[in-house]
Parts: sequence; structure tokens; C-alpha cells
Amino acid sequence: MNQPAGQPGRRGCGHRSVPHTADLRIEAWGPTREDCIAEAIRGVVESFADVSGAGCQHVIERHLTAGSDGDLLAEAVEEVIYALDAGGEIPVAVEVGRAADSGIDLALRAADVATVEIIGAAPKAASLSGLTCVPDASGQWSCAVTIDV
Repeated sequence: MNQPAGQPGRRGCGHRSVPHTADLRIEAWGPTREDCIAEAIRGVVESFADVSGAGCQHVIERHLTAGSDGDLLAEAVEEVIYALDAGGEIPVAVEVGRAADSGIDLALRAADVATVEIIGAAPKAASLSGLTCVPDASGQWSCAVTIDV
């Protein structure tokens, strides 16, 4: 079971959704910024789709840069929302790598929306309010993003 973000001693990767008025809030953690962002994306996808039985039909690759790590998280989540809205695709697997320019290289292994079970409200946008993506004193990363649904 994933340990909640903010708990002392949490290690590894994980994510959870937390109550938030009329929206969805995802908290995630991992040993690197990239692991943390990947976990947040997984949390967003799990909030509205069961992709457990779906196979990859297409790979969406993006190079993302931003002024802050929080903004980078928001941009990565927005790529998921764009793939859903514009292409009818949902990530079934996520890879996030560190890029040489301090950005990230995002690979979304996606399936057509018709091949997955929709279990919740689709995300509409990542909110910039309450957005975080930071390491703690031990170097473990945590992030949080609010999603408009």
C-alpha cells in the first residue's frame, strides 16, 4: 500500500488522491523529481480510468521545460489532458526522464479511450494554485497538483 505523502520515513514511489472541494488533488512522491512527476500522472489517470487491461497503441513523446519544478509538473499533467481531449488517448504507462536542459522527456504509452473503462470524471486542467514539486532534506521528492474536473 502506498504511504501518504508527508509521512515521515516514506520511501520509494507512490501517489494518492486527497479530498478537495469540487476538484481532484493528487499527492505523489519518489526518489527523484522525474519519479515523482510520473507518479502524479499515474494518480491523475487512475482517478478517471481503469487502464489495467489496456495495451499500448501509440507512444506520445514530449520534451518539456518550465520556469520551476511545479510548473513542469503542471505541464506534464496538461499533456495527459491534451492527449485525452485532442486524440482520445489515455496513458497506460508513463516514463519521465531528466533532460540535459533541466527539463524532462515525457513518454506516454497510450491506448485509445474506447479500449479502457472510464470510472470517473475526466480531468479538464491542472490548477496553478497549491502546485508543489520539491525535495525534502533527505532528497526524497514530493509533489501535489489540483485537477479541475
